[in-house]
Amino acid sequence: MAGAPSRAASTVGTGDPGSSGANTLTDHDPYQNGRRSFIVGADVSELQQIASVLSRHQSHVRQPTENLDPTLDPESEHFDVAQWACHFVGQVNKQGHKATHLGVVFRNLDVFGSGSALQLQDTVDSETKHILHEFNGLFKSGELLAVLGRPGSGCSTFLKSLCGELYGLTMGKRSLIHYNGASQAQMKKEFKGEVVYNQEVDKHFPHLTVGQTLEHAAAMRTPSNRAEGMSRSEYCHYIARVVMAVFGLSHTYHTKVGNDYVRGVSGGERKRVSIAEMMVAGSPISAWDNSTRGLDSTSALKFVQALRLYSNVAGSANAVAMYQASQAIYDEFDKTTVLYAGRQIYFGPANAAKAFFERQGWFCPPRQTTGDFLTSVTSPEERIPRPGMEQKVPRTPEDFEQYWLASPEFKALQAEMAAYDQEFQGERQVESLSHLRETKNHKQAKHVRPGSPYIISIPMQIKHNTVRAYQRVWNDISATLVNVGANLILALIIGSIFYGNPDATAGFEGKGSVLFMAILLNALTAISDIDSLYDQRPIVEKHHSYAFYHPATEAAAGIVADLPIKFAAAVVFNLIAYFLAGLGRTPSQFFLYFLISYISTFVMSAIFRTLAAITKTVSQAMTLAGVLALALVMYTGYIIPVPRMHPWFGWVRWINPIYYAFEILVANEFHEREFTCSDIIPPFSPPQGSSWICASSGAVAGRETVNGDAYISVAYQYTYDHVWRNFGILIGFLIFFVGVYFAAVELNSFVTSTAEALVFQRGHVSCHLQKGRDEENGDGNKDAVAAEKGAQDPGNSANEPQKDIFTWKDVVYDIDVKEGKPRLLDHVSGWVKPGILTALMGASGAGKTTLLDVLAQRTSIGVVTGDMLVNGRPFGADFQRQTGYVQQQESLRFSAMLRRPKTVSKAEKFAFVEEVIKMLGMEEYANAVVGIPGEGLNVERRKLLTIGVELVAKPKLLLFLDEPTSGLDSQSAWAICVFLRKLADAGQAVLCTIHQPNALLFQQFDRLLFLAKGGKTVYFGNIGQNSKSLLNYFEHHGARLCGDDENPAEYMLEIVAEGINNQGQDWHSVWKESQESKDVLAEIDRIHASSQQDPPTAPAAGETNSEFAMAFHAQVWEVTKRIFQQYWRMPGYVLAKFALGIMSGLFIGFTFFQADGTQGGTRNIVFAVFMVTTIFTTLVQQIQPLFITQRSLYEVRERPSKAYSWKAFLIANIAVEIPYQILTGILTFACFYYPVVGTGQASSRQGLILLFIIQLFIYASAFAHMTIAAMPDAHAAAGIVILLTMMSTIFSGVLQMRIALPGFWVFMYYVSPFTYWISGIVSTVLHERRVECSISETLIFDPPQGMNCAQYLSPLEGQGSGMLQNPFDTEACRYCGFGVADQYLAGVDIFWEDRWRNFGIMWAYIVFNIAVAIGVYYIFRVRETKK
Repeated sequence: MAGAPSRAASTVGTGDPGSSGANTLTDHDPYQNGRRSFIVGADVSELQQIASVLSRHQSHVRQPTENLDPTLDPESEHFDVAQWACHFVGQVNKQGHKATHLGVVFRNLDVFGSGSALQLQDTVDSETKHILHEFNGLFKSGELLAVLGRPGSGCSTFLKSLCGELYGLTMGKRSLIHYNGASQAQMKKEFKGEVVYNQEVDKHFPHLTVGQTLEHAAAMRTPSNRAEGMSRSEYCHYIARVVMAVFGLSHTYHTKVGNDYVRGVSGGERKRVSIAEMMVAGSPISAWDNSTRGLDSTSALKFVQALRLYSNVAGSANAVAMYQASQAIYDEFDKTTVLYAGRQIYFGPANAAKAFFERQGWFCPPRQTTGDFLTSVTSPEERIPRPGMEQKVPRTPEDFEQYWLASPEFKALQAEMAAYDQEFQGERQVESLSHLRETKNHKQAKHVRPGSPYIISIPMQIKHNTVRAYQRVWNDISATLVNVGANLILALIIGSIFYGNPDATAGFEGKGSVLFMAILLNALTAISDIDSLYDQRPIVEKHHSYAFYHPATEAAAGIVADLPIKFAAAVVFNLIAYFLAGLGRTPSQFFLYFLISYISTFVMSAIFRTLAAITKTVSQAMTLAGVLALALVMYTGYIIPVPRMHPWFGWVRWINPIYYAFEILVANEFHEREFTCSDIIPPFSPPQGSSWICASSGAVAGRETVNGDAYISVAYQYTYDHVWRNFGILIGFLIFFVGVYFAAVELNSFVTSTAEALVFQRGHVSCHLQKGRDEENGDGNKDAVAAEKGAQDPGNSANEPQKDIFTWKDVVYDIDVKEGKPRLLDHVSGWVKPGILTALMGASGAGKTTLLDVLAQRTSIGVVTGDMLVNGRPFGADFQRQTGYVQQQESLRFSAMLRRPKTVSKAEKFAFVEEVIKMLGMEEYANAVVGIPGEGLNVERRKLLTIGVELVAKPKLLLFLDEPTSGLDSQSAWAICVFLRKLADAGQAVLCTIHQPNALLFQQFDRLLFLAKGGKTVYFGNIGQNSKSLLNYFEHHGARLCGDDENPAEYMLEIVAEGINNQGQDWHSVWKESQESKDVLAEIDRIHASSQQDPPTAPAAGETNSEFAMAFHAQVWEVTKRIFQQYWRMPGYVLAKFALGIMSGLFIGFTFFQADGTQGGTRNIVFAVFMVTTIFTTLVQQIQPLFITQRSLYEVRERPSKAYSWKAFLIANIAVEIPYQILTGILTFACFYYPVVGTGQASSRQGLILLFIIQLFIYASAFAHMTIAAMPDAHAAAGIVILLTMMSTIFSGVLQMRIALPGFWVFMYYVSPFTYWISGIVSTVLHERRVECSISETLIFDPPQGMNCAQYLSPLEGQGSGMLQNPFDTEACRYCGFGVADQYLAGVDIFWEDRWRNFGIMWAYIVFNIAVAIGVYYIFRVRETKK
């Protein structure tokens, strides 16, 4: 091994054209010697433009003293990308920047993960699982390492371990990893950005453009010394443009990255953005986890060639795990390691690996790529021993490991590792570390701590993150405008409700209410921050692992970016609400009010952000937020004034920022003001001396006005002296919670790793798995092959042959976007016949998936023209039901029940499901829970399940498959293709997009439809034996000859990527003018003509051409049953719902514990019932995200395949919530009612109150579905939920009585459902309850001389509702405003007689909400798609 050729040795010189470094690059450059550069077409011209900019920049900085080498001149025809890149690195080195040449050695690498490979539903075992067993190896600076193995063999864990991404994983005690002598702990602490791991899953901010994403990444790693004196912004822009050109992303500069819900670049382009982002980080050691998934073979090859160039030029070391590596890709690597079920069975030179396994006794079939051969060795059913070696070859992973450990290759590796260790011991280790530090410190900006792993300073990180935050806001401005709009509407509503509120004692309640609502609204809008923080957490975690920035700086940037947005919202709300409600009109009062409400918004935002940062899931955070919001609202001092707070919870106000803010607002409004008395006791005219008193707290007998300070002192125990003290406390809260938030974000931003696990229902584990044979120890390897065996067994043919032919002619698809009307498909024609397996290929973004969507009638936007016919006739309403379109998992039985006609019995349907399960080789995990990747079925099993879902529906017409082999290893891909071949041979018509087929796999297909960018047809015809028909067409029309050892699929992609043939004609034009194209159109016309003569095929007995196979009631039953199963298996969601009901019920119950018979006690019961409505929004927001998940599955998968009606979907979702809501209602009732009221009331009353509480929870469910049905996501619905709930709450008659509402708003009192609900409960609880005033509630005045109290008040006898407590006293008459609670309730329009009427009205609201949910869903999501 020591003598193995290495391309990486001394690859980097000074970069000058004449230097040895440049020559070295040329010696090792894989793009010289007549081979074309890996950068072609538009990307070359883009790079030339970028290079021109640098050339012009150089000439501005200094006059060139020598003639520019033509290979470095972008205007020259000899311009060479590799030489130019090398030259650029040389220029950077001249600035004093030294390349970091890092290698890595790992010895006895053992890694353990949490959890077992086999779990039962709802339980997680805490046992550890041995994932990697004693790995050894070394790869040096400038080397490329290929990591090969089947899914589940430990490739991802190995790469994570190399990079120190060990959260959730544990390394063995004997394991050792060092980088040029530096330990892993030291690397993670000081040099984190030098060793980075690229995840398999793409995580980006969807609303940022590709350019913004990559420029931000470049900004975070910009060195302080840059080539040619470029400024930081020039350098960032320049590097981003170079990387985009290298990866073919230049055309997407202004396009959003997007995600599953936000329209953006294609999946393949998004994967390239992830690659480019990490490339910009410029780390000396990088690990790439299946980074070619979803890329076509040309893009995958480009990526590896770019890595090769990067390794050669910058001396970086790259480890790449990939499936389905072509020979051209494999040939780029220096070293290979092969993994088998967590064991290392080879590590050494890539060009010696094949010989190693052949010597072991394995046979490599002709045309099988080396990469496929190496992974096939780990598949028991696929590996082929050489003749005579059948009994000598190793069998188990342990056997393979033993063979490797005993091999001369392993001894050579040990010797190389020992030499490397020797090189970095003692003084050399210190020297190496100081070189690393020196290199990093040279790159670092001023004011960066030398020991920090980050390149730029904290203020610069905050600046760049703030710019990015503003870009995100601007690119999604509609969300911000909706929030500001909601604030505007609420301000108008609240302001107008209290419009004309008098500056008299009658306006006291109104002033308290409006200030309470204002502070409450400013505070509670911050709950929505939790969702947005959870959305961005995975991206921040990824950037943190790249050492782009401290997570805390992103948190700080978020707050800074919020300043103007929250300011705009505050100005809109506070200006309107303040002046409409007639609050104090002096400048000092307004500006103090504005300052306090604005600061409160940020204090509450910091609290809810902290909650998001310290929790692990959004449902945890939301449950905590719901209970916290309840506590904050109740202990503000308005709902329960300070004098009435129970001592056991009264302390909550001291830790409640809103309490301090509310005291400031109230004191600010009432300070040094005298308010006219609106109502006196006794109401004699004229008043007699001082023998009367104003009917208000804080009144003095005989005075016509009430002093504001005296009122707030008695009613609230507030004083103006506390205003600036409280302001200081608010600032203290802000600083404390922002600090905690930053610390929590910094400490809780790590990407966790757990072992993959299969999850089974209890009692349904297959026997041998139950015995503890874990799926990574070999069983996983049988799956694909079992599928292949099943597919090859002729007895398993479960599909009847089809006769229908599907044709499409001149299909054009245009969509409307801001930039214009791009054409995604351009006059595409073709057909799919029974028994023919047709491949659909093209580069990333060529429109393959788009064509499948159009053909399967699954597009919802844009304009489609052209003919799509079945047997020459337009298809009926059942077309989508008769086709299978494979995208994602569903349940097989569910699909069979709903998509096969009712004439087929249930037993027959289920028998056929079992047959399909056998055919796919899925028996072992037939009862496993689908789950999520990592906890449930793995990628390959999901693909098989997905195909099964469509097969059990017995598609009559054809089967569409969108990338069934993407993300799979070669063996699984082969099994699926063999299976498709089997289906075609059984008479099924199949059309399938495919990304990276190897030569053997490509041969399985009969015909090929090849698309170029823009949906332009390049070829549609037979592939032929050994791809002869296809190759003859291209070679005949001006393409180079395809070599015997080349993969025809890759050859095709390469030829078409070049854009033109040797005549300079583009391939689309060549096709249009070719005889083959004319033959295709003629064949389509012939099919149409011959089909027209045949009578239309009649549906089979009992079948109809209706849209759905099953009757509506059967659909509702099946869908409801399935959703019930899902809920049962989601204990997290259900328990969070119960927890919310119990915790909030207990909290309200013990806050208003044993309400007494005073006026305050009566008011407390009203407010206790009112507080139950405040958990309404949290209840609603718990339900909505789950509905979104269900709807996404339905709209993307099940509705297009016409499995069941949208009405069945909605009814099932609403129905399933009801039992859980009833249970939550019962729990809430018990926790809230008995502490407040006790057990003394009649059971008929208790029963009615229980019914009302259950009704509220059912109403919450109906309301949640009504508000989310048409909305794109839960975040968008939150604005509407808060607006409607706030309006229902405000107009319920508690915060402002009907009599006090301005005339315009009275109708809203009658519209609010909470009016009837609160009235119903309160009247039931308080009917005939005696009221006795406490001392502070009693009005005290002296009667005129010579009269006792009874004589003085005798004219009022029988008129008032009050009660005189001491009728025969001659001084200090004590008068109580009410004698019985019904008198108090009559003043707020609540009557005992209306309780059952109110109960009925609430049911009307529930039915109305369900009807609206169905109506809006139809209008916005059904009718729209039909259009």
